[in-house]
Amino acid sequence: MSSLILRGHGSALILDLSGDTPAVVHWGADLGSDAPAIELSTLPIPHSHNDRAQRQELVPQGSSGWRGRPALEGHRAGGVAFSPRLRTSASRAIGHSGAEITLEDAAAGLRLVVELSLTGEGMLRTRSILNNTGSDDYAVDALRSVLPVGTGAAEILDLTGRWCREQHPQRQSVRQGTWLREYRHGRTGHDSSLFTAVGTPGFANRTGKVWATHFGFSGNHETYVEKTAAGPALLGSGELFGPGELVLSAGGSYTTPWTYAAFSSTGLDGITEVFHRWMRGRDGHPTSPRPVVLNTWEAVYFDHRLDQLVELADRAKEIGVERFVLDDGWFMHRRNDLAGLGDWEVDPAVWPDGLAPLIEAVTSRGMQFGLWVEPEMVNEDSDVIRAHPDWISGPGGGVVPEEWRHQQVLDLVNPEARQYVYDRIDALLRDHDISYLKWDQNRDLTEMGHDGAPSTSAQTLAAYRLFDELRRAHPSVEIESCSSGGARVDLGILERTDRVWASDCNDALERQTIQRWTQAILPPELVGTHIGPTTAHTTGRTHALSFRAITAMFGHFGMEWDVRELEGEALDELKQAVGLYKRYRGLIHSGVAVHGDIADPAYVLTGAVAQDAASALFAFVSVATSFDELPGRIALPGLDPAATYRIERIFPTLTDPFNDRGNVEWIDGGITATGVYLAEVGLSMPILNPETGILLSLTCEN
Repeated sequence: MSSLILRGHGSALILDLSGDTPAVVHWGADLGSDAPAIELSTLPIPHSHNDRAQRQELVPQGSSGWRGRPALEGHRAGGVAFSPRLRTSASRAIGHSGAEITLEDAAAGLRLVVELSLTGEGMLRTRSILNNTGSDDYAVDALRSVLPVGTGAAEILDLTGRWCREQHPQRQSVRQGTWLREYRHGRTGHDSSLFTAVGTPGFANRTGKVWATHFGFSGNHETYVEKTAAGPALLGSGELFGPGELVLSAGGSYTTPWTYAAFSSTGLDGITEVFHRWMRGRDGHPTSPRPVVLNTWEAVYFDHRLDQLVELADRAKEIGVERFVLDDGWFMHRRNDLAGLGDWEVDPAVWPDGLAPLIEAVTSRGMQFGLWVEPEMVNEDSDVIRAHPDWISGPGGGVVPEEWRHQQVLDLVNPEARQYVYDRIDALLRDHDISYLKWDQNRDLTEMGHDGAPSTSAQTLAAYRLFDELRRAHPSVEIESCSSGGARVDLGILERTDRVWASDCNDALERQTIQRWTQAILPPELVGTHIGPTTAHTTGRTHALSFRAITAMFGHFGMEWDVRELEGEALDELKQAVGLYKRYRGLIHSGVAVHGDIADPAYVLTGAVAQDAASALFAFVSVATSFDELPGRIALPGLDPAATYRIERIFPTLTDPFNDRGNVEWIDGGITATGVYLAEVGLSMPILNPETGILLSLTCEN
């Protein structure tokens, strides 16, 4: 086999297997040929270079003349085997969409198996399995997955952030050198980029070629873009290990997490479509309608009183809530965040009759009951740590890490500690009618250690095992991954959970950006989006209910707010929003996500278009004041060009978001236009007050 082609959804990966190592000839658009001219990819030899042409290796290594970051870094005692000469020993196709390539270095005692697949949705997945075939230990410093991008790629887009401001984009040019992002949080991290994209100049939501990768792991990791003088830019990713953290004994092996990759010739929305289609096709992906949630945190905080919570449940039922979640404060000694973490038993001082009366009140009103937990963390002021102080993860020798939110990390690598947590959460789920866990993780894991050795990777895998065991024991219980908001959002944790909490910030203006970029690869049904109080407690901003509701609509909708305070028009408007979510959630959670390319940064257009383009829902919002007097005509992308659509403003209708004299004629009566007109000419939009918006429903009439 001299070459191998993987194809899926208009993209292709072409590998040259004719040499002593596998090389990537092409990753990008499907070229439509089963017999590529491999010789066309042969490069000349420049001055001051190796005496053979440089190939773009699938596994870059110094022993082939590569001068950048190698795929594998490691050594044996004394630095021996520091530069492996991994050469292809076997390769095979797996069905029509997969491949397995084995490389070996008998002298170094190493075997590396690279697995690749390109699915029908266009998702390229790759991981590596390293085996120590030698007779002594081999220390692994790094094992990376690397993919080259195509011709013309010149700009990098990735994401960064902080608590309450996750997933914000940043751009820069591709230059010679390495753009390296290292995440040493012990969890994914608030500043972690959900994806790294490289594209043609000026690539946007709907235009340009884009290559993007995501590293599906919840622990320490790195992502990078690298460009040498000798070739195209590379996208790389891998785990970050502490000193001596990964040592393979004789016969031992290590499997990397999956790297997920996608190519699009139609901008960022094409990348989004690949990820959304693939994720929706996974086994276990939520298929039932995503229930309307009410979480009690910003309603009552730690003040748990049965009578008030039943009042809240009464109002929740009236509004149309389908899942009622009791947040932090229900367990032993938990009157604030200073004590009690780890003591996972219902506190009789607050709940003398246990949680049963509240659960009965909730379920008898036709709602599911959910509960907040934080199983991976402990307070030093807790019964469990007083009994087992050695269960705190740290550098050893009696040294306790710095507290973070008054918390320490429970050493889940310790089997006794992990079993303790399993038994407590298992008992809660066995003894109570609980349908949902909001699983939090509220600190970085900065000095992870077990028995004096670094254990960040092992801790992550131990947490995964805890999730997996509890899900096997309680398959009907859904789990949300929350990590002080969006600090653990990745496809590794989403193999084990049913949604993520994108941010602790419920400020709708901040959420516009956070949700847009979280959903760049995560389908909206997996992203918790709640309406917060009128004035956000994290920013102090005040927003109209309609703006908050529109922002929450495009996700897994809910509320985190004391809705008992609502009366009159405000209560009616919230009920209307809940009704609209229930009406359109099927479209939002199955449709194609689209984003407008609007030159004016004061406006944002977000949409969901049905797979058959027969219907659509768009949100047009104002996020700032504009330099221009008018928003003008705004293109509605993703529609069937030949279809005729009826466009109607469906929300808000009880309050007015418009600037004085800002209405357009169609806003109250609707209008009809073709898909091609809406895409090419656009729809004349009303003048909105800053930080307001409208929802538009589109229905095909032919």
